Amino acid sequence: MKKIAFSGTLDPITNGHMWVIGEARALANAVVVFISENPFKKPQFSAEKRKAIVEQSVAAQGWTDVSVVIVKGDYTAQVAKRHGIDYLIRGIRNNADFDYENLIQQANVDVLHGAKTLFVMPPRDLGSVSSSFVRGLQGPVGWHFSVKKFLPAPAYHAWILDWLRRDWETLWQYDQLTREAATNAAYWFDYLVGDAAYGAPQRHYHCLDHLLHGLSEIAVWAANTNASAADVATLKQAFWFHDAVYQVPHGANSNEEVSARLWLRSGLAPGASGGPAQLIRATDHLQMNAISHQLKDVMLGIDLAILGQSDEVYDAYTRGVRLEYRDVPADLYRENRRRVMLHFLGLAREGKLYPDPYFADLYGEAALKNIAREIGALA
Repeated sequence: MKKIAFSGTLDPITNGHMWVIGEARALANAVVVFISENPFKKPQFSAEKRKAIVEQSVAAQGWTDVSVVIVKGDYTAQVAKRHGIDYLIRGIRNNADFDYENLIQQANVDVLHGAKTLFVMPPRDLGSVSSSFVRGLQGPVGWHFSVKKFLPAPAYHAWILDWLRRDWETLWQYDQLTREAATNAAYWFDYLVGDAAYGAPQRHYHCLDHLLHGLSEIAVWAANTNASAADVATLKQAFWFHDAVYQVPHGANSNEEVSARLWLRSGLAPGASGGPAQLIRATDHLQMNAISHQLKDVMLGIDLAILGQSDEVYDAYTRGVRLEYRDVPADLYRENRRRVMLHFLGLAREGKLYPDPYFADLYGEAALKNIAREIGALA
């Protein structure tokens, strides 16, 4: 078979879709992915953006025999015929899929005289994965930890960038900004998610995932405590910048201090810049005792929320931290990491790891177990 096609909205493309494309490659010399632009759907990403994400995802697999085409205002089966493709391929996960796809197949062949359809059944671990399933996970704290395992890396990266952009634009209320202020805000968004900050390839924990996690924690904390909009804004401004600078040269100011000064230089909130700067400094163990701010305990709870996550998420966190210090010899890393975690263990046993009661109730017990488990592994 020379060519076979796979079609869908692909918003976003999932590992299930990638599996079907892989099966298509085993059956044909070339695969064409048709991205449908349906006027009755409101996808998260434009057709052009979805095309780019799919191209990046197949390129990451080294698949040079896969091309991507956007279909606008036409039937995919007819477009396939015009491309010299006689067969489409679809994944069937359950009876409902079969009933639906069988109707589409009949319409494609009997009514439209287009390409026929081949059906393949995905492995059990991908049997429930679909774009709608993945989209349904978005929202609660930690949603990105769950979503990540179901998406190819380029699709996941595009998704969290889109989420972060919307959070950023809401924070600064773009529709109310002057052109100059909007330009400045856009500059700092690109800076923070780019290679100079959280998007840097050498960051494996203090990265976009950590940023998204903290912002999600703030939103859910606010919903559960009836926090004011002003407090939410202050916390978000601080968290966006709190790890903007990481691993400064030895002997220089701390990461947190340099990040606080970066926030102050940003000019994003000239009249209220001191509060976020103090909260950023509160995450610095050398300065935290000297910092006084009404939201300090909440900020510390958000920053240390990772310690109270599930075993799977916590283990990924510890691997990420190790990768960030991959240049440190193993024995020295274990010694220093163990010292830090023993400090956290002492705070956890005294009930002081999370000074804010909301985070103490939510994560205190799990954090104590995680920290003790890691210390045991470091011995």
